[in-house]
Amino acid sequence: MKNDKIIAILEEVYKDSKTALKFSSPFELLVAVVLSAQCTDERVNVVTARLFPRYASPEALASLKREELEELIKDCGLYRSKAKHLIELSEQLLKNFAGKVPETVEELESLSGVGHKTANVVASVVYKVPAIAVDTHVFRVSHRLGLAKGKDPLATEKELQKLIPEEKWSDAHHWLIWHGRKVCKARKPLCGGCPLLQLCPFEEKELGKKA
Repeated sequence: MKNDKIIAILEEVYKDSKTALKFSSPFELLVAVVLSAQCTDERVNVVTARLFPRYASPEALASLKREELEELIKDCGLYRSKAKHLIELSEQLLKNFAGKVPETVEELESLSGVGHKTANVVASVVYKVPAIAVDTHVFRVSHRLGLAKGKDPLATEKELQKLIPEEKWSDAHHWLIWHGRKVCKARKPLCGGCPLLQLCPFEEKELGKKA
């Protein structure tokens, strides 16, 4: 089937891909993913390089005043709400989980500012829980390639789960992300150099090819 070929090619091209976020603990990844909302991973890494040397634990982050954290992350976008959520989730981790980042998607979603996508990323990257986190890249690429038709991330996630073997869910998340970043870009897809060009049903792909 065509979709199986697409997945196989993505796996071959991006088989060693990992998250671009820099972290050294489950808590650091959780913080980084929360910060990544409407912000590039590159920018998040700049912010966390400044944040983590001093505040790399729930205890340390919870000790900050909201205004202090806002100042540290203000170049990350949506910094006021992110500061509020990060302090609250740090307090929740200390109160409800003995300071440890929980392993299940359901428990992660109980934390302030942690939605389904964030919970999926943390659970799959840190704890190897099979999950497909649908961010803007995954949503765009999977629809352009005809792998999904769902009108929202959750519907798209369910379609991809049916299409891709469960043991490959977490890896496939990274394959789709990196294809979106390197080739199937939002405004100007680089179709001429795409390994999936002959299989891709994207109606505007010729425009990308000429760009």
